[in-house]
Amino acid sequence: MKRSTEYEFSIGLRLTHWIRALCIFALVITGYYIAYVFIAPEPSSEPNVFLQAKIRFVHLVTGFILIGATIFKCYLFVFDKKSRKELISVADFLSPKIWFEQIKYYLFLGEHPKLRGIYNPLQFAAYIAFYLILAFILITGMILYMHVYHEGLGGFVYDILRPLEVYMGGLSEVRMIHHICTDCIIVFVPIHVYMAVFNAIKGKEGALDAIVSGYKFYKFPKEV
Repeated sequence: MKRSTEYEFSIGLRLTHWIRALCIFALVITGYYIAYVFIAPEPSSEPNVFLQAKIRFVHLVTGFILIGATIFKCYLFVFDKKSRKELISVADFLSPKIWFEQIKYYLFLGEHPKLRGIYNPLQFAAYIAFYLILAFILITGMILYMHVYHEGLGGFVYDILRPLEVYMGGLSEVRMIHHICTDCIIVFVPIHVYMAVFNAIKGKEGALDAIVSGYKFYKFPKEV
């Protein structure tokens, strides 16, 4: 059986994927520290112990990097020609036939369906849910930010996000939504990694390698 290679993930998609992955990892750790302080510095009479402030600073900077990477990823999804196959995945997502064949594949009852885009319907549905949850995290994060930093960006977004804060039930509820959405992401990540490894092993098409190299391998029958 011969194999052909196809350039599937552009450099922009791969960079935004890994930048967001690192940001989420850092944000989860720093976020849990801010909510539940699990390391305390040695008491000192000198005003130089600012561990909470340093952790909060890392959380804020990483959060803004995640916002930037997410916006850029959405731009690539819609406008980047090299990332066009992601957008084409919408057609696969709307196809009942491909849904049926994909479920059969995961149940070891059939072959993987031929896709026009990058993602199969289940993957695409999972990513839609992921981005909705991520949007809630970023928006609630900005609401929490504007209540601490009242000048500059915080002051600018206050009038925009204040009605949304009220609709959510107030600052306490916003913080709870922020934490719940973070927990959802924590659950999503190991499932995402498991399914990526599953597809790489079962499909043997370099699905896992593609997010690093950009290339995926497709089998085609040997010429007679």
